[in-house]
Amino acid sequence: MKKIITLSLFLFFINIVLRSQTEDLLDMLGEDEPTTEYVKNAFKSSRVINGHSMEMIAPGALDFRILHRFGEISGGAYEMFGLDQASMRLGFDYGIIRNLTVGIGRGTAKKEADAFVKFRILQQSTGKRVMPFSVLYVGGITCDGLKFADTTRVNYFTSRLGYYHQVIIGRKFNDNFTLQFTPTLVHRNLVEVVQTPNDLYALGTGGRIKLTKRLALTADYFYVFNNTDTTARNPLSLGIDIETGGHVFQLHFSNAVGMNERAFIADTKNEWGKGEIRFGFNLSRMFQIDHK
Repeated sequence: MKKIITLSLFLFFINIVLRSQTEDLLDMLGEDEPTTEYVKNAFKSSRVINGHSMEMIAPGALDFRILHRFGEISGGAYEMFGLDQASMRLGFDYGIIRNLTVGIGRGTAKKEADAFVKFRILQQSTGKRVMPFSVLYVGGITCDGLKFADTTRVNYFTSRLGYYHQVIIGRKFNDNFTLQFTPTLVHRNLVEVVQTPNDLYALGTGGRIKLTKRLALTADYFYVFNNTDTTARNPLSLGIDIETGGHVFQLHFSNAVGMNERAFIADTKNEWGKGEIRFGFNLSRMFQIDHK
């Protein structure tokens, strides 16, 4: 009996010592440091439909974009509901670093070339560093490629140029819903008449509703505050995104013809209510150029 009691007391003290040493080691290791988790995949593409989204191109990745838009559906069966006409834009967007993307493109509307730079100032995040929304800046330049209508006057190359500046403020509320707002300034060096302002101020909004793992509804709309052209309309586009591996295929309807910011904000003339809308698609194919 004495041996049993002695052994029990010995095991009891050994247990106390081991537990104390274990707690001391855990205290030395400390608790896990919280980490910052950045919110991603707010949109499946760097564009909503017409306008830029809060998403960036990954570093070293090249996004080859084909934007295609047919004629007006209101043309009826004679025009094959718009399929007999088409306008398009080819573009290349490249991710330089995580927060910097640049791109160039050329569209058939006014034979216009364009280029842009996109910089992410803040990225929505949780964890150690909480940021409730993302903030980005986009600046671009456009160049009208049409021949000058009046060749009898002195025409300057700078007359072809236009510029735009945007601030994108967006938030991914959950896995299924994203919303962003885009205050925009568009400047045109040359306008048709003196009464037309060179600067247009607009507020864009874009959203995404996820339906399945590979399908999502998207929409964007820009309200122009000071366009004096009575024939001008605000561009509205509705679409559905289909993700297929390295491709993002988007089907959409829009009343805009041009597919850069100057074009669809300043030149949209068609009305949804009159059926002056165009069916189109955007195709995005990603290539990893730099594997570092």
